Amino acid sequence: MAMTRQDETDLLTAVHDGPFEQPLWATFLERLRRRVRANYAGLIFRRPNQPDSLIELFAGTSPPAALKQVYGAGDAGRNPLPYFELREGRVYASGELLDPGLASHRAFIEDMLEPSGMSRFRLVRIGEPGGVSAWLSIARDAPDFSAGDGALLSALVPHLTRALRAYVAIERERFRADVAAGAMQRLGFGWLSFDAEGRILDSSPHADRLLDTCMALRRTRHGRLTAARPALERELNAALRDCAMNPADRPRALQVSREPWLEMLLVPVQDRPASAAATPVAIAYIQGDNRSSADRHQQIAELFGLLPSEARLALALSRGLNIAEAAAELGLTIETARNYSKKIYAKTGARGQPDLIRFILASVLAFA
Repeated sequence: MAMTRQDETDLLTAVHDGPFEQPLWATFLERLRRRVRANYAGLIFRRPNQPDSLIELFAGTSPPAALKQVYGAGDAGRNPLPYFELREGRVYASGELLDPGLASHRAFIEDMLEPSGMSRFRLVRIGEPGGVSAWLSIARDAPDFSAGDGALLSALVPHLTRALRAYVAIERERFRADVAAGAMQRLGFGWLSFDAEGRILDSSPHADRLLDTCMALRRTRHGRLTAARPALERELNAALRDCAMNPADRPRALQVSREPWLEMLLVPVQDRPASAAATPVAIAYIQGDNRSSADRHQQIAELFGLLPSEARLALALSRGLNIAEAAAELGLTIETARNYSKKIYAKTGARGQPDLIRFILASVLAFA
């Protein structure tokens, strides 16, 4: 029998745990190497979404460089193994793939395999449904592997296929999450999740940085979010209570700080994951400007050809203040602010404040 009950406990558990391990599949490869008494056990494949990134995992003797070049189009002279021509799931013996009567094969055996103690090997190609191929191999000097060793590799193939599929799915989701997180960070957004008691469960790195630089909010040693202004503290706590009690409640917008600019949208979590150790009931999306208002004034002036005084008013208007509020914040009369706003709209092409907000938020300044 190719796979014993002990193999099922030792090898199969390690196969399915492999995608969550660092280094990947390290336990499985070491257990497989010991099980078949090999000098080397290896798994080679490329990362999804990273075609130039080759993953070469192994236990035991470090393989020669030539064996790592499984995709090298011009390396056939040094590594004649037909990796992509192998039938998926079939275990190949070294004698089936290498002919010592051929000069290139003999050179590969003598120069690469024998000095590394890998002249006898078994190799199997594993195909992941999404298109990723992997190669599992075991190698040693002598004696040759038994039929039982080959049968063991064959029995492992379906499990490795499923484990590789899980790994590829995880990597693709991680890639998408990284892209989305990068876009949110570029736009000045971070996020925090809260439980029903108002404790922070998780947060994005950008949200952490915003909290580190903002005096209006801070994280307590008990893991809660507290506000410097009592009115904001009451508003935040009330919004969190409402989110916990009613998942269908509307999102709540809170203005945290004007300098530096920081605002928050508190959104109830409707699909609350049952598998989470602590269930999140609300997500707070935080948008903040990591640059000073002076920097933003200059950038807006450069982009739209505004005077400094006009740029300051444009920034205030883009943050949702009306003319009277912006005039008061900048120390202008309402009449002066109106005159500036007319010039701003003329220079930017905006037909009103909603257009101005859209122009600025959709401009390259969002990524500055």
